[in-house]
Amino acid sequence: MKHPITTFSAWGLALSLWTFGGTANALDISAYSAQALSQKQQAGEAVSLHFHAKWCPTCLVQEKVFNSFQGDASVPGTLLVVDYDQERQLKREMGIRSQSTLIVFKGKEQKHRSGGVTDPQALKAALLSAQ
Repeated sequence: MKHPITTFSAWGLALSLWTFGGTANALDISAYSAQALSQKQQAGEAVSLHFHAKWCPTCLVQEKVFNSFQGDASVPGTLLVVDYDQERQLKREMGIRSQSTLIVFKGKEQKHRSGGVTDPQALKAALLSAQ
């Protein structure tokens, strides 16, 4: 005789893995730190920098698009949000001339650079360029 509780538990586990497991590799968004960037690059991972300013309307649109990718397992990687007004040295080092700039790396290799892009499909394609 089958144990109904065991069968029910197995189905519940399978359903929860199917439902929630898909976001495990979705885009991770966090604040920029030199240490986080270095760790991701040393590990050869996909890591992107979004040079964001709170006062920038284009940046705010981009932010909404990036946030929508957080639950999408088809957009893996890490997005580090750089405070455009505070990270002056990083801007000089990377040749950043305006806010709303996105740079995508696979490890230390730059795969994509754009500025002012707000189209969700274009931003998704940019993030996927490091896969």
